[in-house]
Amino acid sequence: MMAVAENKTITEDDFQKFREFFYRKTGIHFDDSKRYFVDKRLVERMQATKSESFRSYFVMLRFQTTGEELQALINVMTVNETYFFREEYHFSCMVNSMLPEVVANKKPGDTVRIWSIPSSSGEEPYSIAIYLQEYWPDLEKFQVELMASDIDTTILNTARAGIFSERSVANIPANVTNKYFRKDKNGMFHLDEDTKSCVEFSRVNLAESADTRKFRKCDLIFCRNLLIYFDDVSRRIAAEAFFEALNPGGFICLGHSESMSRISGLFKVRKYPDAIVYQKP
Repeated sequence: MMAVAENKTITEDDFQKFREFFYRKTGIHFDDSKRYFVDKRLVERMQATKSESFRSYFVMLRFQTTGEELQALINVMTVNETYFFREEYHFSCMVNSMLPEVVANKKPGDTVRIWSIPSSSGEEPYSIAIYLQEYWPDLEKFQVELMASDIDTTILNTARAGIFSERSVANIPANVTNKYFRKDKNGMFHLDEDTKSCVEFSRVNLAESADTRKFRKCDLIFCRNLLIYFDDVSRRIAAEAFFEALNPGGFICLGHSESMSRISGLFKVRKYPDAIVYQKP
């Protein structure tokens, strides 16, 4: 199988070389079923950079000192499918079970630190911010730091803008939507400035230890539907990074099809009425 655009061709050997390179850089593994997706985006970037062949593009990609093209490629290779209150049971578990345990070891005025990765276009971290304001009775007693990260710089800018489609907000109760969003004449929903200011966005590559070392003393981590794109080695590296980032007793939430028990023995399973989550001992 080959993808062709004008006279640009991705061969099987090209695909294997690129797959290995991208995996080393990001921890993301593309299996053979993603071949068409990868080829199509490679050709798009070859055209955008006016590269004559895959070989010339790949040389530039590896040795460009600014890393600008690698970031552009990462931005088109990553999937950003999300919406507000997705897998809401984790947010219920946060306010009903996890946070009460976390703050039992804190004094009023102490900091609660929550990290959302990947943040995608912002729906998850902003959902957390809204959920805390609406449903956590102890919010006023503590300082909350809400951090959000993604490897895709374009999607981070979209997240910071805080403007969403009707589809993105469809799962939010109407009274909550009316409280936190303004609908414009084009049918787009603008998140209020106070809630936007609650979230600090940053670029993070989980495969780079220098990036993850910046995150320490977290109480909750939301990393949902990301590790399915990693292989076993990358998943273990990510699990170790999250373990280091968490306070003792801190929690991590994974997507419904992901299981920390199959990735690492570092965490213990906690089964709550709302959700199954994982805790650092």
